[in-house]
Amino acid sequence: MSEPGEVIDAEADNAGRARFVQVFLAQRARMEALVSRRIGCRATASDLVQDLFLRFWRRPEVKVEALDTYLLRSAGNLAIDYLRSEGSRDRATEGLHGNDDEPGTQAPEQALEVAHDLQRIESALRALPERTRQIFLLNRIHGCTYGEIARAMQLSQSAVEKHMMRALEACKASIAESASPLRRPGSARR
Repeated sequence: MSEPGEVIDAEADNAGRARFVQVFLAQRARMEALVSRRIGCRATASDLVQDLFLRFWRRPEVKVEALDTYLLRSAGNLAIDYLRSEGSRDRATEGLHGNDDEPGTQAPEQALEVAHDLQRIESALRALPERTRQIFLLNRIHGCTYGEIARAMQLSQSAVEKHMMRALEACKASIAESASPLRRPGSARR
């Protein structure tokens, strides 16, 4: 037999989920239109909004006053994330295949060197203090401004700038350490 507190919690959870579904369905068309405008594809927008529903459904209820506004903002952010990931994928594919106008300009050795550089940068970022790494990722991966990061982390903008300089210097140093007289930027080994 269940305890009275468990019954109340289950009822509250069911009520929260029902409210979420109601608000989500009411905002779905607006979310799809917003995402479609940003990414330029209605079918993908519909898929992304469905993914957004599943993300919210699987996690504990989010306590926000204006759930409709929160969902719209989340949909907008999801569109931005999608565009970033597509852009990254396109740049990576373009980098691996080289310039189509100049066949064979991207040697396999260069692709390997780029992969090693990325590994060194990743290692340098892991070695940074947690706060510095977090600030770097918020800015470079999530697109937050220094002001937004400063407010969120309760720091001055100057402190955020110093953390970013430290992170960027670590990234540059990780690549510079691997540079040798034989390997100069833009020149492939022959």
